[in-house]
Amino acid sequence: MNLTKAIVTAMKEEADLIIKKFGLKETKSLKNIKIFEGTRVGDDGEENIVLVLGGIGKIQAAIATTYLLENYSVDKLINIGIAGNLTGNDLKVGDVILPNTFVQQDMYLPFEGEHLDYAKKPIFLEYAIGENYDLQKFGLILNGVCATGDEFVDNRDRMLELRNDFGADICEMEAFAILTTAREYGILDKCIVIKAISDGADNEAKDAHMNNLEFAMENSIAILEFVL
Repeated sequence: MNLTKAIVTAMKEEADLIIKKFGLKETKSLKNIKIFEGTRVGDDGEENIVLVLGGIGKIQAAIATTYLLENYSVDKLINIGIAGNLTGNDLKVGDVILPNTFVQQDMYLPFEGEHLDYAKKPIFLEYAIGENYDLQKFGLILNGVCATGDEFVDNRDRMLELRNDFGADICEMEAFAILTTAREYGILDKCIVIKAISDGADNEAKDAHMNNLEFAMENSIAILEFVL
């Protein structure tokens, strides 16, 4: 199998912009998962790109990532998508964040033991950022805490809970599951997570996240081009 740059995203609206940008073509369709492939010329010559449109939530994200890792030789695994802002005024719509700490905010186990670390403890990523990495472009923010859970956060009380309980900066529904799967396959060091702020995880989030999706994703795709 050829080495592949792999992208996992949850929503069709997110995927469509990436598909258009890189000229990808649909190559396989499962029940709720679609695969798109193409090539591009990178620093080391022509390289394969595969995008998996996995669907929303942790289960779909884990299935999509497993399919990727079972069927492709993945050189880099990138999760890209929109997220809710939990910081108040520290982040704004359109900002792009590369979080380095990931928590599963809806997992509760009243038991202790190292055998439960995979579910209870945060996952950490390290990013190697070159000198030419423009952190100011598109409001790019490096590091931060991403809270993953099977819920769309759309009220201020819940937003404040996640901020207070986990010190989370953003919330979304897939990253922790994707990274957990990657860890099982021993490729956590090949993972990058790119999230763009689409809403404030408040009472206006339902409408805001769709109204701002294209703007936020265009900013994150600019970063995607750089890290591929």
